Amino acid sequence: MRTNDAQMLVLSALADGPLHGYAANTAIERMTGERLGRGSLSSALTRLRDKGLIEYLDGEGRRRPMRLTAAGRRMLDGEIEALAHVAGRIFETVVPDRIAYQDRLATTDLARSYKRTALDALAVRPGHVVLDLGCGPGTDLGALARATAPAGTVLGVDSDPLMARRAAARVADLPHAEVLVADVQALPVPPCSADRIRTDRLLQHVADVPGVLAEARRVLRPGGRLVMAEPDWDSLAVDHPDLDVARAYTRHVTDRIVRNAVVGRQLPRLAEQAGFAVTSVVPVTSVFREVRAADQVLGLQRNTERAVAAGYLTRRQADGWLDHLERGPFFAAVTLHVVTAETVART
Repeated sequence: MRTNDAQMLVLSALADGPLHGYAANTAIERMTGERLGRGSLSSALTRLRDKGLIEYLDGEGRRRPMRLTAAGRRMLDGEIEALAHVAGRIFETVVPDRIAYQDRLATTDLARSYKRTALDALAVRPGHVVLDLGCGPGTDLGALARATAPAGTVLGVDSDPLMARRAAARVADLPHAEVLVADVQALPVPPCSADRIRTDRLLQHVADVPGVLAEARRVLRPGGRLVMAEPDWDSLAVDHPDLDVARAYTRHVTDRIVRNAVVGRQLPRLAEQAGFAVTSVVPVTSVFREVRAADQVLGLQRNTERAVAAGYLTRRQADGWLDHLERGPFFAAVTLHVVTAETVART
């Protein structure tokens, strides 16, 4: 055990009053499940006494009691306050599991809003063949399969085998749904075989957006429909008294975090260049008034730390930024665009 850990355990053991060394170690055992070794305990006591954090009372030998000094009490109280702050910190510090993140996002008001808009735009009918490109863990395959029943087919496609396995397990009881592990730029699907294709936050990550659009056009039937729901991360606005800091945070997201950060605004142009006719563009703006909900989507602390490492924010700016966001009141907004495009007759 590290010396500093042992010292804090001794201070904690003495919080309720004087104890001799053996009794303090017994209290530590009750707190942690194990006692300090003789060397660790002796070293901790010596260092605490030398720092003026504990003092010995009258007595002899190992039974001589000790107690916290005023300085020791202040240190212990400060440590407890700091630990409580960390334990109650609202920001996630660990990158969530990808599947868990996708499932969690699907339950948010943000996702429900744009997913409903995208599903309405897709206008799936019974008997349709529908491709869900980048289907992830299959969050939406069930709804698509029900919309195509009883004679249609839904094909989920994802390049990640783990995602595809989870998606396949979720639709195992749906006879009209299937999942493939494949590259969305090289679909194992015949030309002109699909009625509908959807992407849901896929194109912000792919290496070649025009390549995916060309492949979608290849497999869609004449009159087929492609619906894409993609964010414009440059629209991310987080309220903070220092506008330069807020802008630096967003700039870091668009420059370093997301590969195609502004693809949402680019889709109408890119779709037309791929030979589609764009029939509608619907912006869906999500507003966050509660910082915990925003953090689950935006990863505020994780991305702030990355911004510091990349030189977009100083350590002081980052600490002030996070402290302000945590105290509130909180406001953030970001816009996602649902773009509908249809195939036109090839000449």
